[in-house]
Amino acid sequence: MARAIALLSGGLDSTLAVLTVLKQGIDVTAVTFLTHFGCDISDSSSCSKNPFPAAEKFGFEVKLCHLADKFTGIVKNPKHGHGKNMNPCIDCRILMLREAKELMSMLGADFIVTGEVLGQRPMSQRRDSFPVIDREAGLAGYVVRPLSAKLLKVTIPEQKGLLNRDLLHGFAGRSRKPQMALAEELRLTDYPAPAGGCLLTEPNYSYRLKELLDHKPDPSLNDLHLLRLGRHFRLSPECKAIVGRDEEENNRIEAFAGRDSFLMRVEDVGSPTLLLSGEDSGEQIHHAASICARYSDAKHLPEVEVRVRRQDNFYSLLVRPADHAFIETYRIENRKTSDRKKNKDHALLKA
Repeated sequence: MARAIALLSGGLDSTLAVLTVLKQGIDVTAVTFLTHFGCDISDSSSCSKNPFPAAEKFGFEVKLCHLADKFTGIVKNPKHGHGKNMNPCIDCRILMLREAKELMSMLGADFIVTGEVLGQRPMSQRRDSFPVIDREAGLAGYVVRPLSAKLLKVTIPEQKGLLNRDLLHGFAGRSRKPQMALAEELRLTDYPAPAGGCLLTEPNYSYRLKELLDHKPDPSLNDLHLLRLGRHFRLSPECKAIVGRDEEENNRIEAFAGRDSFLMRVEDVGSPTLLLSGEDSGEQIHHAASICARYSDAKHLPEVEVRVRRQDNFYSLLVRPADHAFIETYRIENRKTSDRKKNKDHALLKA
């Protein structure tokens, strides 16, 4: 029996690719690659409690592989460049295929399967991109894209008779209608709605990441986790403040605090948790306290007492809540995206 390694994101396309190959009697082992910039499948608040329902229903194995620092390296300096935001799509695909190639060798598999659809993504899913990606991954001729196979060059597994090309598909473009029809045919009912699973394609997150790398070229894992949370303020080249927007974010921000970080909040009223990290001075601590006061329920008072904690040491600061001009000066924000949102909201109000 022929054997394949399939790249499985958990989305509709990659799942359909696996099922299409399974239907031809191929033994499939799927691998899901995790990064610091994707959906954390251990976090039930952001992902399904069962991220791979199709594996259980249709009976194939899923292995997990975390790319960790290998992926962070290509985000900083991708050979083939970034996409519209911080997404290094071509280099990302090459890295995943190289890792899959190692698994293919370990398990004695015959080829690799991906759920890519020709023309669906502007950077990595182009007719001219596929050969470059496969060649640089050392897999020229051995990557099968079942959803678009009839529109692409015949692969080695097809030439060897391991796959029947007539049973593969010829999907192209961004429409999901062909995939949804195929899902119905294959009785695949549990799959996620289309969404950007990679944070690097999101403008606001990408802006924060670029700003972080400009000031801290080797960020910690906690630094990367914190990019997803709260409001961010750059108080100096070395010092940054992050303010929670709700109780859940407050708890998560506190959990990611380092030993040398400051945590602040206003006691006895509704208050965010503020995390101050980096090389600070008394001035930055005072500025951070005023930001914390600004987002608390005491923001209308002339002065607010802010509780400051560093490890087991506590003290209080009496500060004036930051005004709008101060917030706008120090906030880390993608102004273009923010302006577009404000214009859209204004248009909706006028309508």
